[in-house]
Amino acid sequence: MKHTLMVFAAVVLLAGCNKTTKTNKNMDTLTFNEQQAAAMSAIACYEAQGDLMSLESAIHNGLEADLTANQIKEALSQLYAYTGFPRSLNALGVLQRVIGDREAKGVKVLHGGESTPLPSNYDALKQGTEVQTKLSGQPFDYKFCPAEDYYLKAHLFGDIFARDLLTHADRELVTVSALAGLEGVEPQLAAHVRGARNMGLTDAQLLAIPKVLQERVGKMEAHRVAVAIQQLGVSDSANDHIASDIYVQNYVDLKSSWRRGEPNTAYAQYFIGNSYLAPYDGGMVNVSFEPGCRNNWHIHHKQVQVLVCVYGRGWYQEWGKPAVKLEPGVIIEIPEGVKHWHGAAKDSWMQHLTYHKDVQEGASNEWLEPVDDETYNKVK
Repeated sequence: MKHTLMVFAAVVLLAGCNKTTKTNKNMDTLTFNEQQAAAMSAIACYEAQGDLMSLESAIHNGLEADLTANQIKEALSQLYAYTGFPRSLNALGVLQRVIGDREAKGVKVLHGGESTPLPSNYDALKQGTEVQTKLSGQPFDYKFCPAEDYYLKAHLFGDIFARDLLTHADRELVTVSALAGLEGVEPQLAAHVRGARNMGLTDAQLLAIPKVLQERVGKMEAHRVAVAIQQLGVSDSANDHIASDIYVQNYVDLKSSWRRGEPNTAYAQYFIGNSYLAPYDGGMVNVSFEPGCRNNWHIHHKQVQVLVCVYGRGWYQEWGKPAVKLEPGVIIEIPEGVKHWHGAAKDSWMQHLTYHKDVQEGASNEWLEPVDDETYNKVK
């Protein structure tokens, strides 16, 4: 009965993606280009974490990189086997909303092709056993729980991996990226990193995953993959750094319902440390500061800036005055012409919303000297 219910649920979830096909496609080749692979890694990782706000942004990025709606749908459907139906269904709901919003605004969405039907004599258990053996590098039998062994072979590596819309290499990139977002599944992550290589991902494609997760998701997610890749004997200087204990020694996680957004590259020259921007409608922006990150002293001319702290701890300071603590709920209204800085505490992320009011013609920002360590270390 349990098997029947599981298969029925899977059929319901995958029905919107169509049936699958026996194909002449090379299933051992990654079909995503560099930008698409990066976008898919972020999508999979955010799905696994249930971070729907960040997932929405990642899906937009994926569509901008010309991933098709059906490719993303296929990846999110597959992930139910690794992250559960609730997160898979929630993520599919986000995808559906993003597609609807983009099309309502006249933004073209590439829906792409579908998987095509398997032949009538298709043997899911036989095919799945072959796929699982290739992925594992040897025959695998989970004798402790025969039912689970059957589900893995016949359903996951049979029914799902047979769908040719994504290749086996594509699916392993999705799986590795998703498992990187979860705590406590390092053995499965290591197994799938090995499996990804067996399924056709090159060493360069594997090494790209932690770099992408570092940039788009978080340090710990990147660290988990980098360690698994290093254990495989694949290495380069960047991966070795991400895998190192020093890399995460002072790591503080961002566990916020406010999305982090994209790296603040346009203004990076005016910041010490890394910051991220997530724009919202109406000109409001969420700025995320990593621990220890702060912007330079600066002045807003012919406009008033408003800060609303929504997460973590940090500081705001005007020239010649004591620093003010930034904590959730604290609102700062910065007068025009006042020299100031703001940023995160040493041991905490900090996020604040910001917008400008009383904006006059010719309004501008004047960026000044950095907030040096001596000044920053004095704030209490």
